[in-house]
Amino acid sequence: MIDIKDRWALVTGSSRGIGMRVAKALAEKGCKLILHSRKLEGTRDVLEEIKSMGNEVYAVEAELDSPTEVSRLIEEVKEITNDHLDILYNNAAIMTTYQPIFEPTVEEYTKSFMVNTIVPAKLCDAFLPGMIERNWGRVVNVTSGIADQPQLMPYSCSKAALDRYVRDTVATLDGTNVLMNLMDPDWLRTDLGGSDAPNDPDSVLPGALVPVLLEKEKGSGTLYLAQDYAVKTA
Repeated sequence: MIDIKDRWALVTGSSRGIGMRVAKALAEKGCKLILHSRKLEGTRDVLEEIKSMGNEVYAVEAELDSPTEVSRLIEEVKEITNDHLDILYNNAAIMTTYQPIFEPTVEEYTKSFMVNTIVPAKLCDAFLPGMIERNWGRVVNVTSGIADQPQLMPYSCSKAALDRYVRDTVATLDGTNVLMNLMDPDWLRTDLGGSDAPNDPDSVLPGALVPVLLEKEKGSGTLYLAQDYAVKTA
């Protein structure tokens, strides 16, 4: 596993759940952090905790269903890092309500694809060129193993589209030390996953960091399952 000390990392949706845990874990590895949430107050406690560890850390806010706010987010991250982001962790996502099949609205599909597919893709588009130019970068796109649940079709389809973005883009990274992979956390008891999920949120680590710490030779386009690395207790 590689050393990522002093690398700049952006974690979207880092106020709670998976994103918060990933951000803290990256801080423990010595990264300089940019935390994202819908409003700055969402990451206030996480920011103070990471700051107390001695890390350089900033917070940015953006509603990810707003193209204007996403564009501002990109510019803020570029300004903070002097256009030198090293690690992009696309974690933020929304889940539509569980409902009868054939009833999701256009608005539900539109918002799901905007937040879960288009924004991660545009963040990749914004930061991958610089990573390629510097010949170093790690991008992790959080996906889902959801299947056979048409009641959650907008969410499921948006995650499938994100998978396709990754798989169709990775050829441009061949031969570089810029890796982009997928990470499936499995079903966790987070705000998004709900209380019926079988896995504790803490079980996402250490697996969620594996795609960040890969050696160049591991390449891109692989789906990593966080639960494969979870410590199982009796």
